[in-house]
Amino acid sequence: MKQQQTIDYHVKFAWQNMFNKYNQMASGFGITQAIGYMLININDEEGTAVSNLAGLLGVKATSLSRMLNNMEEAKLIYREASAGDKRSVKVFLTDFGKEKKQLAKGVVRKFNEYLDEHFSKKEKETFINLLIKLNDITVAYTVD
Repeated sequence: MKQQQTIDYHVKFAWQNMFNKYNQMASGFGITQAIGYMLININDEEGTAVSNLAGLLGVKATSLSRMLNNMEEAKLIYREASAGDKRSVKVFLTDFGKEKKQLAKGVVRKFNEYLDEHFSKKEKETFINLLIKLNDITVAYTVD
């Protein structure tokens, strides 16, 4: 089977193009796609536990720690230990981080509006359902 005939090739190719486009747009605001995604997933009022961010981003603790350190140095976030459990750390947005979060959300909204203009409602529903199915069967796959 040729590479271009595999499902994973097209999923990876499309995601890489989207990722690169998001990075290109985010760089105009002085951030990366990954930082924008992180900002969007931090709760403005209550903060977000570091352990929850790791799961959302699908990154290893060392990568997450490096990213959080960079974001802290850039004055986008600050961290606080939980009052009830000193082992639990929450990440909060600074005012500057909240500003960048709004910019990131605007980029995502605008790009998704652009995508929506190029797909019918039925195509979008079908595509999302296929991706959900792809994820489900990928998770269920076992190596013999």
